[in-house]
Amino acid sequence: MRQGDPDTLPAEQASSSQQDDIAALAKGGRTNVFGFLLRLAARLPFLFIAGRWYGADALGRFAYAVLVVEFVAQLATLGLKRGLAGALAQTERPHNHVVTDAMLVTMIAALFGSALLVAFPQAMFPNSGINGLDRLLALIVIAVAGSDVALAACAYRFDIGATVRARSIIEPWAISIGAFAFSFYSTRDGLILSYVLSMVAALVASIIPMTRHYGIPYGWRPDGGRLWRLARRNLPLAAADGVEWGSRRLDLAILGLFVSPAVVGIYYVAQQVASLPQKLKTSFDPILGPVITRNLAEGNLTAIAKQVSQVGFWIIAAQAGIALALGIPGEAVMGLVGPHFVGGTGALAFLLLAEVVAATAVVSESALVYIARHRNLMISLCMIGLQAALSFGLIMLARRFGLSPMAIAAAPALALSIALGAGALVKARLLSHLLGAKVNAWRWPLLSACGVACIVGAAFVALPREYEWVELVFGVATILGVYGFVIWRWGFGPEDRALFRRQKAVA
Repeated sequence: MRQGDPDTLPAEQASSSQQDDIAALAKGGRTNVFGFLLRLAARLPFLFIAGRWYGADALGRFAYAVLVVEFVAQLATLGLKRGLAGALAQTERPHNHVVTDAMLVTMIAALFGSALLVAFPQAMFPNSGINGLDRLLALIVIAVAGSDVALAACAYRFDIGATVRARSIIEPWAISIGAFAFSFYSTRDGLILSYVLSMVAALVASIIPMTRHYGIPYGWRPDGGRLWRLARRNLPLAAADGVEWGSRRLDLAILGLFVSPAVVGIYYVAQQVASLPQKLKTSFDPILGPVITRNLAEGNLTAIAKQVSQVGFWIIAAQAGIALALGIPGEAVMGLVGPHFVGGTGALAFLLLAEVVAATAVVSESALVYIARHRNLMISLCMIGLQAALSFGLIMLARRFGLSPMAIAAAPALALSIALGAGALVKARLLSHLLGAKVNAWRWPLLSACGVACIVGAAFVALPREYEWVELVFGVATILGVYGFVIWRWGFGPEDRALFRRQKAVA
């Protein structure tokens, strides 16, 4: 082969580009795993303080209010958490002008959403009275939505570190420290005040790196027509984001209709523990976005299928290990928050399972939102409809058989697992059909690794109750260790191991 042969250059360039993509995805993956560990270390103190000092009732009231606020904030981003990558990749305008448009559109939508909640605060506190400054909690929608879009802009420049700092360090530690400090002021309002503090801190931590990457948008002028086109183009993506986010909160919303605030508070703790690994996959979206849009522009559909499968396997492998490490000693994990929270162990197990089965759907959707956004939305709507129907059906069945409130609480978690599994299967098959290439994140060594981890975990769980601390101190690490060894030895190939190798920065 002659150097510079025009027939070989495109192939070499394509191979180099794919290696660069894998390097960027691997770098994001390493940062995500590190961010997960930081978030875990910071979130557990908050749950401990909230459970033992504030109690399940106050925690349930807080959980429902935050549920509504974050849902409105999710809608206010107008799909720009993922859509911003496409807008930046498909424009010749200065990128800081596009980012400014996105931030302005988000702020307008957030102000509208905040105004609705201020006018109707009962949406946030349906089962308790409105006291003091409760209705002003709605204003934090602006900070939550603005931070999400700012971090998406940073991720387009492959700066996942900004997300880790804001979401895995500043936000969880601020809410933990705030919950401790405000407990001396009010055990009724302290959790809400600490949440406000953490979201404002996260917004500041998001705006600073965004400004560093894009600078001041000199010459930018607002244009109503341009802003409307940006919002309209992302409406299907906004709806898909709302449905996907809602599927993770619908269980809590439905449960609140049938059980007391205390049970809602216990379920919320299980949900928070289970949602920790969720950040591993959602924070891949901004990294996958630029890679997918570039390959779409080049018509390289096979590369997209390969990258989606690669990232899907990474996420499933990581989340399965985390689910086993937190789920097998589940009673000990929930008992950290308080003895009466142990009843939520069954819900925790199903919620952790849901995070694992949802991984394929999330990475498939990262491509579908660009090539089949309307069909993706329809699948998401059908999925959340299935989840709602199963949730009501299983809850009514549990009540018919006279099961305990905590057994009833496990019903919506099981419904979520089933619905997410169905959605993952359909979305993966659709993407595979559209790309003309196989999309499959599953590998058989995952089953072997899970089996070995379960055997080791069962040995720790069999210890007498007075040695429960051994489950937490040594059991979690040992389960992760043996699981990781099996996956590394028999499940990971050369490209997978790139996740753990330091590589040159991607331009």
